[in-house]
Amino acid sequence: MRNPWPLLVLIVLLAASCGSQTSPESTPVQATTAPSPTPAEQPTNTPEPAVEPTSAPPTPAEAAEPVDHAGLPLPTDRGELFTGSGVCAACHTQMVDGAGNDISIDTFWRASMMANSARDPYWQASVRGEVLSNPEYRAIIEDKCATCHTAMAHITAAAQGEESRLLDDGFLSAEQGLHNLAMDGVSCNVCHQIRADNLGEEDSYSGGFVIDTGLPMGERESFGPYQVGRRWAQLMQSSSGYVPVRGPHTSQPELCATCHTLYTPYVDTAGEIAGEFPEQMPFLEWQASSFGTAITCQDCHMPPAKNAVRLSTTGGPPREPFSQHIFVGGNTYMLQVLEAFGQEIATTASSAEFRDKQAQAAEQLQKRAASISLKELSVDDSTLTADVAVASMVGHKLPTGFPSRRVWLHFVVQDANGQILFESGAVNPDGSIVGNDNDADPRAYEPHYLSIASPDQVQVYETIMGDTEDQVTTTLLRGARYLKDNRLLPSGLDKTSAPQDIAVQGAALEDPDFVGAGDHLQYIVDVGDAQGPFAVTVELLYQAIGFRWAENLRAYDAPEPNRFIEYYDQIPNQPVVIASATAETRD
Repeated sequence: MRNPWPLLVLIVLLAASCGSQTSPESTPVQATTAPSPTPAEQPTNTPEPAVEPTSAPPTPAEAAEPVDHAGLPLPTDRGELFTGSGVCAACHTQMVDGAGNDISIDTFWRASMMANSARDPYWQASVRGEVLSNPEYRAIIEDKCATCHTAMAHITAAAQGEESRLLDDGFLSAEQGLHNLAMDGVSCNVCHQIRADNLGEEDSYSGGFVIDTGLPMGERESFGPYQVGRRWAQLMQSSSGYVPVRGPHTSQPELCATCHTLYTPYVDTAGEIAGEFPEQMPFLEWQASSFGTAITCQDCHMPPAKNAVRLSTTGGPPREPFSQHIFVGGNTYMLQVLEAFGQEIATTASSAEFRDKQAQAAEQLQKRAASISLKELSVDDSTLTADVAVASMVGHKLPTGFPSRRVWLHFVVQDANGQILFESGAVNPDGSIVGNDNDADPRAYEPHYLSIASPDQVQVYETIMGDTEDQVTTTLLRGARYLKDNRLLPSGLDKTSAPQDIAVQGAALEDPDFVGAGDHLQYIVDVGDAQGPFAVTVELLYQAIGFRWAENLRAYDAPEPNRFIEYYDQIPNQPVVIASATAETRD
């Protein structure tokens, strides 16, 4: 039986966050009141013309002059159950791979979204938005949002018989006693104290991991993949207070699944909790794929170092394989925000380290996520036809995780003079997609297409949440089901037999070309009397925070949403090009 009040937000391999159902054109919501839901129209299954926004979208502000942030020291706080990452980093640093490259745990981890799970300004803004939208459930929201994002503070408070509070005088306040442990995010002491007891079982999901809170400091166990000799174990115990214990489960996907399999409660129109919603399911998607028996989460997100690695500055034998603590995901946008405003946000990573992490994330997206190709390209009279094939290379849906993420096709046809004749999926300066119904109107969404013949039709691979009345929403506590889920499937996942929690939703279910490992669709373009040869370019683009998810936060007049929007207006939310292909017709 799952916890009846599951975690409301994901850890983010990428930073998970909530949104608002309220239209950004509505009157701003003050921090002391809750917004009323905007009435929504149910989308049709047929393509609709692009809806013009009722007012011009905000123009991105002039970018702030970047401040090169040196990074703050890692915390060295010591509590009864946890210590700050600085205690661990004292010995687990100055590590090199076979080529002499620095692969120190603290260096790689501190710029990851795991390390910054509590500092993430989008997450903080979204927590505030959820609380303002559902004030009667504030205690539940804050307590459960803290489960993974501020795990050390949350577990410490729970052991003391207290609820976790995040906002105002809660963990996010510098005056709160557990603030430093909270802001250390998903730290060393969290993952390495998780026991194998219930891993892989339903009650481990949504932050249901088990940490023994009964052991006193000095005897607390820290699990790792290797057996540690007595001498080295005594050194670690005396310096950190933890006893190293071999725990093979630290290298298993079930450990990641405790926070990355997330069920959230949802409310009905009466404001009563009516059930659970499978908010994100990368672990279950992976289990149903052909990757489930061959490649683990750690293989991709913590790739092994070259050759054996000495794990501590105190000595010990070289170990192999060593999983680098890169925790690489795809959230390049939030890494840009953290780089630009690291000093204000008080990050322990430097601007340079965030730039390195962006490069790692970009490489992950561009080399190991997906490929795209133009299979057929022909012109018959005045009609150009192009067949596009997209192939996913990952072991879960693409994109996966928090539902703000999206991938789409940008398709362009040019004539012999380079003049654009047709374009679908172009990006505006504010990060919205030209022709995308959901970006133009929070009540609508873009359908899944089998073929595209108009510039206002865009193939967007995404999830669209609906409430109990099937109205579009970005508020987690109102998300009852997915109205659309056409995210690219991993190889081996059969959409006809997939369990309901990871099922395809909407028109993609009936698309014969939408199968495990990819999608195939046709573009039909009237080129009129334009002269060829015609050049065709298609790109697969990715955004970690879709325009609507960010834009809806403008409705809340509160410190956290205001701060995020200030950052958002200064850092352009432009997508990452995952893959591209070009071709030219014959004369």
